[in-house]
Amino acid sequence: MWSPQDRKYNNPPTQLSLKPSTQSLRSGNWSERKSHRLPRLPKRHSHDDMLLLAQLSLPSSPSSLNEDSLSTTSELLSSRRARRIPKLVQRINSIYNAKRGKKRLKKLSMSSIETASLRDENSESESDSDDRFKAHTQRLVHIQSMLKRAPSYRTLELELLEWQERELFEYFVVVSLKKKPSRNTYLPEVSYQFPKLDRPTKQMREAEERLKAIPQFCFPDAKDWLPVSEYSSETFSFMLTGEDGSRRFGYCRRLLPSGKGPRLPEVYCVISRLGCFGLFSKVLDEVERRRGISAALVYPFMRSLMESPFPAPGKTIKVKTFLPGAGNEVLELRRPMDSRLEHVDFECLFTCLSVRQLIRIFASLLLERRVIFVADKLSTLSSCSHAVVALLYPFSWQHTFIPVLPASMIDIVCCPTPFLVGLLSSSLPKLKELPVEEALMVNLGSDRFIRQMDDEDTLLPRKLQAALEQALERKNELISQDSDSDSDDECNTLNGLVSEVFIRFFVETVGHYSLFLTQSEKGERAFQREAFRKSVASKSIRRFLEVFMESQMFAGFIQDRELRKCRAKGLFEQRVEQYLEELPDTEQSGMNKFLRGLGNKMKFLHKKN
Repeated sequence: MWSPQDRKYNNPPTQLSLKPSTQSLRSGNWSERKSHRLPRLPKRHSHDDMLLLAQLSLPSSPSSLNEDSLSTTSELLSSRRARRIPKLVQRINSIYNAKRGKKRLKKLSMSSIETASLRDENSESESDSDDRFKAHTQRLVHIQSMLKRAPSYRTLELELLEWQERELFEYFVVVSLKKKPSRNTYLPEVSYQFPKLDRPTKQMREAEERLKAIPQFCFPDAKDWLPVSEYSSETFSFMLTGEDGSRRFGYCRRLLPSGKGPRLPEVYCVISRLGCFGLFSKVLDEVERRRGISAALVYPFMRSLMESPFPAPGKTIKVKTFLPGAGNEVLELRRPMDSRLEHVDFECLFTCLSVRQLIRIFASLLLERRVIFVADKLSTLSSCSHAVVALLYPFSWQHTFIPVLPASMIDIVCCPTPFLVGLLSSSLPKLKELPVEEALMVNLGSDRFIRQMDDEDTLLPRKLQAALEQALERKNELISQDSDSDSDDECNTLNGLVSEVFIRFFVETVGHYSLFLTQSEKGERAFQREAFRKSVASKSIRRFLEVFMESQMFAGFIQDRELRKCRAKGLFEQRVEQYLEELPDTEQSGMNKFLRGLGNKMKFLHKKN
């Protein structure tokens, strides 16, 4: 996405001052101003903190702002912040704190960023002596040069904002197997689609091209099928990526049509721009129920659904339908408040993989390696693929992602760029024959690696990897412990816990990034790369960052933050704010030092007047 040369900035970074301005204090007497007006707090302190300060009623006389009252204020703020953090998250944090030790950030002030960057260019890198990490970095740089594409970073949050006001889905298709002439094999074909593509516009032509690819993803195992008398319905999903980087999700229900004797299954598929597996699973439940009565009942239901708006997070839409024998019905479709995990099921990962194997896969994806999942079922492939990508939050996988790869497209695994693909076990013999370069092949049915690089245990910082492993091994114990706040209910689930465990890993490694986003006089943001990395006290984390910072995931993450007009919002940003508040009070932006400095300034001005 970016080459290392693109990261150099011509203008020196603007020095940020964290001290409160005294200009307003010098104009007029203290008595002429409102006694309860609060000074502007540093950005790292939340709106809740400012409300708490207002409740404390700071005294009108500056001389009464003694050290005891300031200390009490700081203690109350700390207590309030602790109450905001769910108990489950506090337990996870304690595991990381115990494994990590006291090392966090060096005392590197923003004024020393420029000199630190210059010093880095002329000095030997800490990991130059480590050929293995140097090779990782060179590989990622080589991948960037091969891709040669303009930055086009997409995040789940941006997709949600862009498309939530549009229709619920783009089109609905039914895919059936048709027998090849003069052969005893079958080909998947679209037997029904809604809406019809009538107008010969550019958008319609692009949609037709997508429709041609859908049958292969609905029946990636078409060559293995013969008519059957019984078949349990199966739900799975796939993803289509356009040339412009846009993504569309396909939600599928494969079932056996009603009838007698051996027959072939068919797939009902909904194509949407958004990843909402739970919501579309409910839609497919209704489709299967209607299909069991008559196929003619499915299409009116899908027409009603298309006329419905996409619900915002936490909102519910009602779809009115008619069913013979039952009359008018209302189907309620609700999206959870946290849309980030609504299409993810982490349970499948722990059913198929041990904790250690899962962490090895996570490490390989962080370094943007090639990963291939192999399983017997479509549902296993799609569930595990979506779940493992969700572990990367707040980063987004920027490369080829095909949860279920059709057997006819298996040659994709020979490409030199990173990918994450899933293959059915029937394709395994063909896979072993192909010249696949440096890939991690995972058998989800046996929890073992078919092929590996043999260094997967050494890619992550050792202490943080130990914390990851311990927290995941204790997942059931951590979830079952008592909680005493409403916020705990939101994350006291397996999905919530796993998400928080991996978020903490990223908080520990890159949670200080906002301290190194400087802003020029023109309002342009610039990220100080080397100062950011060198501010970390742990050598193993610095070494990991040296490699990870060359990935497209990291480049896109920083680019997204540099281009934002306002501060990023989300669960990761909340945890980062809490993490920065935990830093030692000796830092310039510590709350105790800020309040003491404010009190001293008020005392001085009072005496002067």
